[in-house]
Amino acid sequence: MTNYLGSLRQIILWLDEPPEEVTPRTISHYIDFLLRRGLRPKTINCHLQRIRDFYHYLIHEEEVAMVNPVKKGYSLRVPKPLPKHLRQEELDILFKAIKSPRDRAMFMLMLRCGLRVAEVAGLSLGAIDPVRRRLAIHDAKWGRDRVVYLSDDALRALGDYLRVRAPSRSHKVFLNQKGPYRGQSLTIRGIKKRMEYYAKKTGLRVSCHQLRHTMATQMLNADAELVTIQDLLGHSWITTTQRYCRVSNQKVERDYYKAMEVVMQRTTYNQFPT
Repeated sequence: MTNYLGSLRQIILWLDEPPEEVTPRTISHYIDFLLRRGLRPKTINCHLQRIRDFYHYLIHEEEVAMVNPVKKGYSLRVPKPLPKHLRQEELDILFKAIKSPRDRAMFMLMLRCGLRVAEVAGLSLGAIDPVRRRLAIHDAKWGRDRVVYLSDDALRALGDYLRVRAPSRSHKVFLNQKGPYRGQSLTIRGIKKRMEYYAKKTGLRVSCHQLRHTMATQMLNADAELVTIQDLLGHSWITTTQRYCRVSNQKVERDYYKAMEVVMQRTTYNQFPT
């Protein structure tokens, strides 16, 4: 009730017109006002819902002749939080539990090449270039192609699987190995189910997308350029990569001391008398 009254008080103090004359355009201006104040989209959406409930009361209980200025479903888009990257000890536990060459290859491609689940499911045999150690990826999300490269362990995992891969008419790399769909390409859902199996087996809170995010974070911590990570992940905008590759404390700490060494070499007041 306190939050409800607080939201009503705030908009009434802001308004320069009677509440019954408020229009959707007025609400849009009010949203801009809240954004300028630094409120987050989730908080603004809570305000809008309370205001909508208030006008619903006026219209249906007090019988005020007006249209609710806060339309149903009217809200700001709230960005979904990105999954946290996995720590090295978590990766060790996860991959130690993966005995299947197929599953190990799938998840290694996500971790080392930054592939999306859909890109792993859609990977074809013709896309593999073992000599130049790279994969040709069709970006299923945006319809663009890109090239990613194979680390030693990713190349080894992929080779170990291909040597035991059953013959199939399917040109897709990863196949179902059991059941009525044996020999057919593994679906996105099938890959996710495998990760759910290993998450339950190890007790880790892990998802396929976390492996892609972990690859980006590890590369950033290894001082890879942001534009390089953008290209490998297939992001159209560098701002997406900036959000995706949240700088970890490890890189911040390293950059700080590296910069301070340069700064202190340029100063004459860093020698203090004893």
